Amino acid sequence: MTLFLVIGGIGLVLLLASLVFGDLFESFGVGEGGLSGIAAGVGAVVFGASGVIAFSADLGFVWASVIGIGFALVAAFVSQRFIHRLAATEDAPPPPLEGAFGMTTATTGPGGGEVRLEGVQDLESRLAWADDEIPAGTRVQVVAVSGSRVLVRRA
Repeated sequence: MTLFLVIGGIGLVLLLASLVFGDLFESFGVGEGGLSGIAAGVGAVVFGASGVIAFSADLGFVWASVIGIGFALVAAFVSQRFIHRLAATEDAPPPPLEGAFGMTTATTGPGGGEVRLEGVQDLESRLAWADDEIPAGTRVQVVAVSGSRVLVRRA
């Protein structure tokens, strides 16, 4: 029974470390597209827990090991599938703003202003500034980005 508890404990440490610090296997170049640290941790925890339960039911060490391995493989496979599905749903990074066109919605100059950009998906309106004063309703192009603000010039 000690073996099941130790492996389950190691799996729990691996699982928690992977959740807190990111996938540990990727840090060492292992698991690229294969088994993640989270899935391995889940498998080890399930192995330990199911092995302890089976051993406590007087099934003997061999049967407890077979049951533990079976449940661990299923749990690791299922969790890895969920991890791949979640990774596939990640949003793509926003497109670069340099070169985007838009219209000033307020007078924009060195002191600031606002523009509405075309074709930008995350935020349509942005705080802006310009080297020269640009009146509201003027077509502009983004020259540079500083945080969430954009530097614009007349298009």
